[in-house]
Amino acid sequence: MSSFKIFIIAASLGFAAMITQAFIIIKDKDTLKVQTEADKGFAVVELFTSEGCSSCPPADALVARVQKEDAGKPVYILAYHVDYWNRLGWKDVFSDAAYSARQQQYARWLNLSSVYTPQAVVNGRKEFVGSENGTLHEAIVSDLQRSSKTELILNGLRENDGKAELQYQASGTPVNAALVVALVEKNATTRVERGENGGRTLSHVQIVRKLQNVNLASHSSGNLSIALPAGFNADGYEVIAFVQNTSNGEITAAAKSGFSSAMSNKTK
Repeated sequence: MSSFKIFIIAASLGFAAMITQAFIIIKDKDTLKVQTEADKGFAVVELFTSEGCSSCPPADALVARVQKEDAGKPVYILAYHVDYWNRLGWKDVFSDAAYSARQQQYARWLNLSSVYTPQAVVNGRKEFVGSENGTLHEAIVSDLQRSSKTELILNGLRENDGKAELQYQASGTPVNAALVVALVEKNATTRVERGENGGRTLSHVQIVRKLQNVNLASHSSGNLSIALPAGFNADGYEVIAFVQNTSNGEITAAAKSGFSSAMSNKTK
C-alpha cells in the first residue's frame, strides 16, 4: 500500500473520530440541558404516618431511601405523625393534633372522603398510599421538571434563648398564599411497647416537631420565631418552609435551612 493511500485512510479515520467525538459532546450537552431544566422544579413530600399503624413502617423506610437517593436535589421530606392512632394502645411521642388537622385539610383540598395512613402528598397536588415506591418516584421526577414563578428565600436561621429565629422573603406568590414553616428533626428511633407495632424498634426521618403558618398577603417578608422542643440539638434539626395556596393546597415554592450553615437556601 502506497504512503499516499495510508495517509488518506488515516485522515479519514481521524475525521470520523472527530465527528464521533463531536456527537458525543453534543449529546452530553443535551443531557446537561435536560438536567438543568429539571432542576428548576422541586418536590415537597408530606407523609402522614403513625407509630401505632402497622402499615406505616414501610412508608417511613421508603421516604428514608428517597432522602438518600435524592440527596442534593430540591426534594423536601416532612413526616407528620398524626394523633388519631393513639387511642389504640400506643401514644406516638411525635404525634400532634395539628398534624391530623393538616391531613383533614388535604382531604378537603383534594376532595377525599376520608383520611388514612400512610398517606403521601406531593406538592399539595397529588396524594397516594405512602408506601407506593413507583408512584412516589414518578411524582418526584415529574415535579422536578415543573418550574414556578414563586421564589422563597430563607436566611439567618439560628438558635436564640430556646427559639429558632430566621428571616424569610417570598415573591411571585399566588393570591391567598401562606408560608408554612416546619421545624424538622432529622432522625429518631422509638421502641414501641404496645399497639400494632408492639415489640418493634421503629426508625424515622424528617419528623415535623413544630408547624407555623404566616399569611403572605400581609407579610411577604419578615422574621419568624419558633419554640424549640426539649432536648434540641442544632445538628439534628433543620427548618423546611414552603409557599402554599390556601384555596387549593398547591405548593409553589420551597426552601430549607440548617442551623449549622450561615448561607441561605433558595428554590423556585
